[in-house]
Formats: sequence, C-alpha cells, structure tokens
Amino acid sequence: MSLRERIPHKNPMSARTLFDKVWDLHTVKTLPSGQTQLFIGLHLIHEVTSPQAFAMLRDRGLKVLYPERTVATVDHIVPTDNQSRPFVDDLAEEMMQSLEKNTQTNGIKFYNIGSGNQGIVHVIAPEQGLTQPGMTIACGDSHTSTHGAFGAIAFGIGTSQVRDVLASQSLALAKLKVRKVEVNGKLSPGVYAKDVVLHLIRKLGVKGGVGYAYEYAGSTFADMSMEERMTVCNMAIEGGARCGYINPDDVTFDYLKGLDFSPKEEDWEKAVAWWRSMASDADAEYDDIVVFDAKEIEPTVTWGITPGQGMGISEVLPVPESLEESDRAIAEEAYQYMKLAPGQPIKGTKVDVCFVGSCTNGRISDLREAAKFAAGNQVAAGVTAFIVPGSERVKKEAEAEGLDKIFEAAGFEWREAGCSMCLAMNPDKLQGDQISASSSNRNFKGRQGSSTGRTLLMSPAMVVTAAIKGEVADVREFLSGK
Repeated sequence: MSLRERIPHKNPMSARTLFDKVWDLHTVKTLPSGQTQLFIGLHLIHEVTSPQAFAMLRDRGLKVLYPERTVATVDHIVPTDNQSRPFVDDLAEEMMQSLEKNTQTNGIKFYNIGSGNQGIVHVIAPEQGLTQPGMTIACGDSHTSTHGAFGAIAFGIGTSQVRDVLASQSLALAKLKVRKVEVNGKLSPGVYAKDVVLHLIRKLGVKGGVGYAYEYAGSTFADMSMEERMTVCNMAIEGGARCGYINPDDVTFDYLKGLDFSPKEEDWEKAVAWWRSMASDADAEYDDIVVFDAKEIEPTVTWGITPGQGMGISEVLPVPESLEESDRAIAEEAYQYMKLAPGQPIKGTKVDVCFVGSCTNGRISDLREAAKFAAGNQVAAGVTAFIVPGSERVKKEAEAEGLDKIFEAAGFEWREAGCSMCLAMNPDKLQGDQISASSSNRNFKGRQGSSTGRTLLMSPAMVVTAAIKGEVADVREFLSGK
C-alpha cells in the first residue's frame, strides 16, 4: 500500500469527483449551522427504524411529503424458516403490522412477504433498478452504502433522520472529504470481493474512513461485476466511511438495462449519457489517495470482534506487541472473547454454524459461487449450515437454476428471504459460544444472537468450505474443477 497525501482543501474551481457533483446537484441550501440541506432522491424504509419515525410525524401533525420517493420492505425481523402470520415473536408481528399500516396510510409502495419483491432492502432496490447513478439515497440502516456501487451517494441514517426525510425529503448533513481507494491488478483464484473489502478495512482501520466518502477505483474494481461492487460498497461503513461509491461505467449500465424502474426506450440513451457525465473527472482532486496491489490479497477471515481484525488464511493470529499501541487493548479483548490465542493459525479453527446470506453476500452470484463448492460435497457432522437468499427474486432465480437442490443435497438448509443470522432480530441466532463462519458484515460481540457467540467473517465460498471441513479452510484447496 502507498499513500499520497493531498492538499486538504480543494480548489472550488477544480475538476470534481462524483461525490462533489451529486452533492452539489442535491443541495437545497446551506444552513446556519454550516451543514447542507441535501435533497434525498430515494428513501428506503423497513420495519425496524420506521415505526418511531412515523409516530413522530403523527405527533407533529405532519404528512409524508413525497410518498412516491419512499419504498418499503420487511427484512430484519422476518423468520426465514416459517413465515406464516402472525409471527411467533409478538414484537416482530407488531413491527410488521405497524409497517403495513404506515405504508397503506401514507400511500407508500410496500414489498411485503409473498409479493415476489420482498427481501433485504439493499438487495431489492438494486435488482429492481430503483438504485441508479447520480442519486442520493437514504435508509435507516448502516449498510445503505451498498448503493454507492452504482455511482450513487447513499447514507445510513438514524430514526430521527428517517422522520426528517419522510417530512421534508431532505437531510441536514456536513459535507464529507473524499478519499480515493485504488486497487489495481487481477485477483488471484479463490480471492473474492469480500476478501478485497476485508483487506482494505484491515489496512485502513475501522475508523480510517471517519469523515470521508470512499471512492473505490482502479482496475480491480473495474473488472468486478455489479454484485461484487455492491459487496465492497456495503462494507464501506465498516471502515468508518459514511458512504462508498464506484464511478458508473458500462458494467453499471448493462446491469441496469431493462430493470423494472430503469429508463426505457428513448429515455435510456439520455440517462446513460447523464450517468456517464456524473463520474469523477479525470483530473478530479481528492483529499487523499491510497493505492493497493490486488496480488497482495488472499482469502481473508476475521479473527476478532471488529471487521478490521482480519487476516489472510495463511497467516497466524498477531501477537499484540506487534500491533500499533492503539490496537493492542481491543486485540486483548478480542482474544479473550473469541477464545483464540496469538500465534495460532486461523485455518483449522472449528466452526459450529455456517451462514451464507445478508445484504453483503446474499445475491444470486454469491449463491452460484457457493453452490460450486457445495456440489458433490457434504456438510461436516455437527455443523449447522444454511443458505438464505437476499430476496424473493433471488430465491426464485436460484431455484430455477437448481441451486437449492445442490445445497440441500450437501446438507445445507434452504431458507426464505431475509436478513437472517446477520443480526439478532429474528429466530436465526447462535447458541452459547458457538463459532459461526458467516458471509455477513459484522463480527461484533453478540451480533449473531448470543452474548458469547463468536463470528468469523469470510466470503460465501469460504463459508461453504468451512461447512464441509467443519473448520476454517483455505478455499484455494477446493478450486480444482470449479
């Protein structure tokens, strides 16, 4: 990695980044606080952070200003095994009923279970073409940065900000600096987009992006599919960046063409021309630039309690004394919680539960890749393994391709669409101090439902090989014939 520091204050007359262009186009005014009142083009809501926001509107006698700019789905609390109503969990059922009532009362499009369009909010919006380049997007979920893969500026927001967008279609925000995160070169076999972003977070730190938007650039990202780009942008927030984006290109346009909400006929070419113009100028100035070589990245696994505590599969766990002084305390805490020891390899660590899914890695390409390694193999004795599609559309497509049969034959459970074991808001939870091999985005203490449960983040392919071996394995050893 190399780092080239740039002048911290940009020349306002200089060429601009995509972030600058989108921000300027959506600026309503500068507020007395110095913040920008930013217009939000698309507002995505779900069942967890919206009930309180709607209640705040009612308390103030306010209505949703532009209901046509808000789209709702249900994802966090839905069971993925039995979705019959009412839900067994009374609180989950209450949240469902609240969302159903609030969307109906306010004329908001709602993709409910069984609609064919329900799923994780950050999966359904891209697959339907709701997410487009040059947009501002907000959602009451931290992984809204996912949508930046399309060249959009997308923010995760809190409940009070959900209220603000519903009431005014705008947010009060301070403008971010922009860091260009450049990765160049071809990824080695067995190395995926998930490994790239875990490597970046490891190198830049979980707080490295605070105050920044990350522009992911370089030949490595240019070669990625849209779904791979979404995986990277999804985890920008885990590196502290408020948002992450990739400039739109032909890969973006090919993905969007023909989707439900994409421009049609003569509007298509006009849209593509405008989208292309939104990309960062060739001579755009950045607040700083970091450069990485793709060849340095190998299959990566987290070993600790933050996404920044990652390591290559061939490495051994770091000795605290070898770390920066500021990282030693959290490392000691991680070792105690994870019941791992400095100097031991992560490879060979026994696993109890293996989960493929989430807004990071629950798309059709993720399931296709996972199925390659499941085919002809069997989940190890004592391991619980399950596959959770990111949306009803993903599930339908996977079943049409026979992926569900491949997984079931290998001993994986095939589930309904939802957030599932990414977080502890539905019945899919770890028990006791079980260790999970997970394709999700966070390995915080208690994240997967048990106060002592332990999470190892990795790519879907790595999750499947861990399920087969019953321990963390190097996916590269399974590549022959894949």
